[in-house]
Amino acid sequence: MVRTPAPPTADQWRALEVDPEWSKFVEVPSHDGGTHRWHILERRPVAPVGTIVCVHGNPTWSYLWRSVHAQLGDRYRVIAVDQLGMGFSDRVGLRRYADRVRDLADAIKALDIDGPIIIAGHDWGGAVSMGWAVASPDRLAGMVLCNTGIAVPAGRKAPWLIRLAATGPMTDFVGRRTRAFVDGTLRLSWSRIPAYARAGYRAPYRSADVRGAIAEFVADVPFSDEHPSSGALAEVAARLSTIAAPVLLAWGSADPVFDDSFALDLAARMPHAERHRYPGVGHLAVEETDVAGAMDAWIRDRIHPLPGLDARHEATRPTSSPSTAADPLDVRLRVGQAAAPVWAAIVARRDDSATAFVDGVSGARVAFSELHDRVIGIAAGLAARGLRPGDRVAMLVPPSIDLVAAVYGVWRAGGVTVIADRGLGLRGLGRAVRGAHVDWVIGAPKALAAARALRWAPQATTIAVGDRSGRGAVSTLGELAANGGALPPEPSPHDAAAVLYTSGATGPAKGVRYRHEQLSAQRDALAAAYEITTGDRLVAAFAPFALYGPALGIASTIPNVDVTKPGSLTAAALGEACVAVEASIVFASPAALANVVATAQGLGSSVRDRFGAVRLVLSAGAPVPTATLESTSRLFPLAGLHTPYGMTECLPVADISLVERQRVGEGVGVCVGRPVALAEVMIAPLGFDAAEIPTSLASGETGEVLVRAPWVSDGYDQLWRTQRDARPTAEDGQVWHRSGDVGHLDVDGRLWIEGRSVHVISHVEGPVTPVPVEVTVELLAGIDRCAAVGVGPANCQQLVVVVERAGSGNGVADSDLAQQVRGVVAPAVAAVLTVEALPVDIRHNTKIDRTAVARWATALLSGAKAKPEW
Repeated sequence: MVRTPAPPTADQWRALEVDPEWSKFVEVPSHDGGTHRWHILERRPVAPVGTIVCVHGNPTWSYLWRSVHAQLGDRYRVIAVDQLGMGFSDRVGLRRYADRVRDLADAIKALDIDGPIIIAGHDWGGAVSMGWAVASPDRLAGMVLCNTGIAVPAGRKAPWLIRLAATGPMTDFVGRRTRAFVDGTLRLSWSRIPAYARAGYRAPYRSADVRGAIAEFVADVPFSDEHPSSGALAEVAARLSTIAAPVLLAWGSADPVFDDSFALDLAARMPHAERHRYPGVGHLAVEETDVAGAMDAWIRDRIHPLPGLDARHEATRPTSSPSTAADPLDVRLRVGQAAAPVWAAIVARRDDSATAFVDGVSGARVAFSELHDRVIGIAAGLAARGLRPGDRVAMLVPPSIDLVAAVYGVWRAGGVTVIADRGLGLRGLGRAVRGAHVDWVIGAPKALAAARALRWAPQATTIAVGDRSGRGAVSTLGELAANGGALPPEPSPHDAAAVLYTSGATGPAKGVRYRHEQLSAQRDALAAAYEITTGDRLVAAFAPFALYGPALGIASTIPNVDVTKPGSLTAAALGEACVAVEASIVFASPAALANVVATAQGLGSSVRDRFGAVRLVLSAGAPVPTATLESTSRLFPLAGLHTPYGMTECLPVADISLVERQRVGEGVGVCVGRPVALAEVMIAPLGFDAAEIPTSLASGETGEVLVRAPWVSDGYDQLWRTQRDARPTAEDGQVWHRSGDVGHLDVDGRLWIEGRSVHVISHVEGPVTPVPVEVTVELLAGIDRCAAVGVGPANCQQLVVVVERAGSGNGVADSDLAQQVRGVVAPAVAAVLTVEALPVDIRHNTKIDRTAVARWATALLSGAKAKPEW
C-alpha cells in the first residue's frame, strides 16, 4: 500500500485558516469490494437547512472549498471530500473517471446524508459531480460548477496545458516525480492567492510517493474516442440535458485551461443554467474571488427561497397596452404603446427623400429611403450568410452612417448587437467583446485586425466596413446591403436585441441586456418626455445616443469629434453639425458643453443663427454644473436646457430644466428633477439586503435610489450575482433596479443625487455622501472640481477633500485652502489635499474615480510619497 500523507496538526490547520475540528476521516465501503479511508472537511450545524457536498479537481484537495465552510457552514452541512489518492485520503490504485463517479457515490452513501444534496465541483471534480448528478436525479437539489468541463467544446482543441502535461513521459515527470503540476496550477492564480494558501495546497503533495494520483488524473483525460474514459464522459455529457435541478456556472474568465468556451458548452447542454462570469479571475475561482457568497445567495434564491418569494429575482418583463397608433411618426410617440418595433420609423419613411443622417466627418448625406434600403439589405444579407436569430454581433464601427445602418440591420435580422464604445479603451473594448462571446464582428479593417490579433472573437464571422482590406472578412457591409437575399422574419418584442456596456467609471464595465420591447418603450419615453416630432432634427455628440434618431424617425448627425475625448468638442464642430441638419435638438455630455462654451469666441453668424433656432439642449451622463448650463443657454437663447437622469440600465428616469434648477437652487446634492411618465423612484435604506423586500424611506431621507419603468433593461449579461443584488422585489411583486446611486426625494417629489453607494463615507459622525460636500466646496472661488473620499477603517473613516488644482502639485493643501474648505463643510474634514488632475471616466470626462482617489489619499496620509496612479 502506498503511503498516505499525515494531515496537518491543529496548529498547522489554524495557520492554513481552517478550523481543526472540520478535519475528519470516514471509512467508506467501496463498490470495488474494499474499504477506503477518506479525508473530508466538514462543518455541521445543529440543525442544518440542507447539505452541500464539494468536490475538488486536480491537483487541489478539499482545502479549495474552505470559504464555503466559513460562509455557509453555520446553516448548511458543508462537506468537502478529498478524492481517493488526493489530499489526505487513502492512496489507492488507478482510478478511471467512471471509478471516481462511483467513488463519490460510495462516499455520499457512507456520510449518511439526509435529504437532497447540493453538489459543487471544480475542475475534474466538476466532471465527477456531473457524473453523480445524472445518476442520482432524485438526490440532486442543485449543482454549482466552477471552471470545469465534460467535453472539449466544438471548434476548439483540448487545453494546451493539459495536452502538454499528458504527453508521454511528461505526465509522470510533471505530475508525480516533480511538483510541477501542483506549482503550475498555483501559478495560474499566483498573485491572487496568499502565501499561506499556496502552502496549504502543497501540503498533501510534498513527495513523489504521494503524488501518483495527480499524474493518473492527467493521464485519464481522453484525447480520442479510444481512451478508456472517453465513453463514460460522453455518456454523462449526453445525459446532462436531463438535469432539471437548478444549476449555477460560476466562472473565472481568465482561466487558460477551462476558459469561457467550456462554460458556454455546459450552458448549451443545460439551458436552464445560470451564469456568473468573473472577469480577470483565473482557474482557481473559488480561491480567488467570492464564489462562496454567490453560492449562498443562489441557494437561498433558487433552492431554499423565502416563503412567498420563490421567483423574486427573476427578471419581470413590464407589460404595455397595445398600440393604437397606426403610424409611429404621428405628431408624438406615446409612452406605453411600444408595439411598433424600434426600426418602424425607418420603414415608415422608406419612400422619403428627406435627409436621415449626415456624416459629421465627410459631410455625406443619406436619405431615409436610402437608409431603409441599406438596413433591409444588411438584414437580408446577414441572414443569407448564416446569421441566426439570437446570434451576437460586435459593432466595431466608427460613428457613421455605416454604424447606424449596421445596428438596425442586425436588429431587423434578429441578431443581438454588442455595443461597447471606444471610450472604454482598447483593453476595455477587448474585454467586452471577448466576454460577450460574439458570433459575428462588424468593423473597420483596423478594428477587425485588432480583434483578430488580440483574439477577441477568434471563432466569429467578420464583416468589413469599407474596402476589402479587412482580411478574413466574408464580405463588406456594402456588399451585404447590395446583394441581400430574402428578408428573414421579424424578431418578436420579447427577443433579445442588444448588449450595451456601461462606462466602467465605478468598476468593470458590465454588459446590459435589452429586449426589443424595452428599446421600443425607451424610444417612446424619450419622444413623450421631450415632445419629439418628425419635424425635429438631432445632433448627438455621444455616438450611442445618435442611434435614437432613426428610431424616432428624425434626421440626425454626430459632430466631428474624437469619441474617446468628448471634452474636445468645439463650438465650431458643433455649429457645423447643427447647420448640416438644421438642428432643433442637441445632445452633449457636460464636458462637451463646457468646451463648446470655452471655444465659442469668433463663431460665424450662420452658426449663431442656427444655435438660436435650437429648441432643446440635453446633457446627461454625469452631474451637470448649473454654471455650465447657464453659459450654454446664452449660446442657445431659445432652447430649453434639460438634464435627463438615468443610466445604461434605464434611461430616462427623471428630468429637470435649467429654469427649475435655478428655481430650486442649491441643496443637498444635485437635483435631477421629477420622474418622467411611467417611471417610478424609490429611496431604500443604505446597504439593504437585496434578498429582502426593500422599504421606502420618507421624503428628505438619504438612501439608495431604486427605479422601475417599462424600459428598464432585461438584466446583466452572465452576471447572475450582480443582477440578483441589483434587482430587488417589492411587496407588490414588481422588480426594481438598484441604480447604484444614493440620494433623496424632496417633498415635491424631486430626486436629488448625492453620489454612488460605493463611495459613501462611513464617517464617525454617520454616513457622509460625497456630492453634497463636493458641491459645497466647488462654490468656493477658484475651485472647479474636487472629490470627497473616506480614509481609514470601515465605520470610522475620516473625511478627506481632494481639490483639483493645476500647478499646485500632488500633496497636502496649503493652510489657506484647507481653512476655506473646512469653513464650508459641516462634517469634520481630516485633511485637504490637492492634485494636478482628478481621475475621470473616458466616456464623459466627468465621473470621478473616487476609489482611486481614496487609495492615493490613504497612501499619502500614511507617510508614503505616493504619486497618483491615474
